[in-house]
Amino acid sequence: MRIGLQVPSFTFPGGPERIAAEFGRIAREADRGGLASLWVMDHLFQIQSVGPAEEPMLEGYSALAYAAALTEDITLGTMVTGVSYRSPALLVKTVTTLDVLSGGRAWLGVGAAWNEEESRGLGLHFPPTAERFELLEDTLRLAHQMWKGDESAFEGRRISAERPLNSPPAVRRPHPPILVGGMGEKKTLRFVAKYADACNIFDGEHLPHKLQVLREHCEREGRDYAEIEKTSLTVLPDTASAGQAVDTAGRLADAGVDHVIFSQRTGQDLAGVLAEARAETDKIVPAGR
Repeated sequence: MRIGLQVPSFTFPGGPERIAAEFGRIAREADRGGLASLWVMDHLFQIQSVGPAEEPMLEGYSALAYAAALTEDITLGTMVTGVSYRSPALLVKTVTTLDVLSGGRAWLGVGAAWNEEESRGLGLHFPPTAERFELLEDTLRLAHQMWKGDESAFEGRRISAERPLNSPPAVRRPHPPILVGGMGEKKTLRFVAKYADACNIFDGEHLPHKLQVLREHCEREGRDYAEIEKTSLTVLPDTASAGQAVDTAGRLADAGVDHVIFSQRTGQDLAGVLAEARAETDKIVPAGR
């Protein structure tokens, strides 16, 4: 069982001038503690489930690049990039850059986008749902092409690229792992089976059913279900202990999860707690493995 940490809130004591120091400390502590992954949200306004829109929010890839410079082993990703926020080729180039500068530690975390408020607020294009899913599939197809070094013209349903050159290439082989976030049974989980290396499904009673749907999509696509890394995003109580983290990881492993990502609530400081729990969670074998 792998353990990751998501930092969705940058509301730290001391105000904006303390954000760099606190986020840097968290990244270093998570890395030294042997955690598998560090994630930030790819949002531009804070989301309602975390806090008011006006709370501090860092641009995701700039934050990950900063974390990359301070760490050595931990992998780095967004949970997850809204596909309409950047052109697909630019997104692949951005993740490739992060991968090169981090020594092969980048993820491409991507989804169909949902936060219309921030898109309208900042003047970003936010197409209808059906178009966003078409754009998501174009992005996944283009990512595979660019990471293969194929510069031939790309023509998708929503975008085209005359010469999708990607130099330097990614360090990670065969490419940075692709995680598709979301739980939609008809499209999102089908895209996981067809294009992705990992899924992310929120913790909850729905989890076993969603994984079964993914398994069925894999059968239809001729994909080995075991190849896909099953990740789940969850939370701990405000005064969390390492034992609670171990218990949560064990419960999710029983449901078939390979990689549990703990989302740090505003005011929490989870890196040390999770580092303490890691030795025990390393012994947990997810169901079906």
